[in-house]
Amino acid sequence: MASDQATTPPPPPPEIQSHDLPKVILLHPPPVFKYFKDHFSKKFHLLKAWESPLPLHEFLTNHAHSIQAMLCSGTGPSISADILRLLPSLRLVVTTSAGLNHIDLTECRNRGISIANAGEVFSEDVADLAVGLLIDVFRKISASDRYVRHGLWATKGDYPLGSKLGGKRIGIVGLGSIGFQVAKRLEAFGCNISYNSRKRKDLVSYPFYTNVCELAANSDVLIICCGLTEQTRHMINREVLLAMGKEGIVVNIGRGAIIHEKELVQCLVQGEIGGAGLDVFENEPNVPKELFELDNVVLAPHMAVFTTESFKDLCDLMIGNLEAFFSKKPLLSPVMNE
Repeated sequence: MASDQATTPPPPPPEIQSHDLPKVILLHPPPVFKYFKDHFSKKFHLLKAWESPLPLHEFLTNHAHSIQAMLCSGTGPSISADILRLLPSLRLVVTTSAGLNHIDLTECRNRGISIANAGEVFSEDVADLAVGLLIDVFRKISASDRYVRHGLWATKGDYPLGSKLGGKRIGIVGLGSIGFQVAKRLEAFGCNISYNSRKRKDLVSYPFYTNVCELAANSDVLIICCGLTEQTRHMINREVLLAMGKEGIVVNIGRGAIIHEKELVQCLVQGEIGGAGLDVFENEPNVPKELFELDNVVLAPHMAVFTTESFKDLCDLMIGNLEAFFSKKPLLSPVMNE
């Protein structure tokens, strides 16, 4: 005979408290947090230095022996030797950026700290913006937009001529993942590609220049795609810029300090080069005011990676790296293993 009583459903599993989750320390909220913070909070106990009333060194000292993993970004405080010394148990730094210039790599290596970065997550979107900036400079899209909005089309007539992209000689500085994606896109426009990199790439047939000044002298455009290191800081200086000639264009989607910014501004203001497309700057978010009035300069607020698709992929990769670490599995995008 069937029971008249309804079957009692099993109790739900106990809710995991945040303090039971693996701990991850953050000094500053990475940009991806604005959109996907909850994805991280569900899986990790996030220790957020910026929410603590304690000075940073006290906050870190309080958690010194319980923290094995850190999540950081290129927009926050540098992960310096002084920071690392306050976290003796730290074994992993995961950065949401592809670049590593904000991390003391030598100190990490000495302390046996592994590093994982954004890998190739951003490569396609950054390459898209590089090409977009270049087209904008050549075809004067932003400048002509202002021309229309200010009512000048009706009063002054047609806008001045732009330049064709096809057939231009493109010099790529840094033929890594991003540089290769830029080259592939510009080949489709009929451009001629050459490059400078730390070493020759055997898988491509593009002309290779060991000297960036020689590359500039044989290019109509320089596109900066390399990382910022002590060797690349201010590598693109006045000499390199002038080597392109008065019609030369420079596009920077790498890091601002790769270009000597004061010398770039001087070249642009004095009309010694043809123009620039800049997504990065030496002292962000401060941009030289001299550039604001130049119609041959296109400016963007370090937004090359800012797409919904990139941020979702980044979120998955960052969580995947942290989960791999806490599960003692190989990292998904290791830069340096202990």
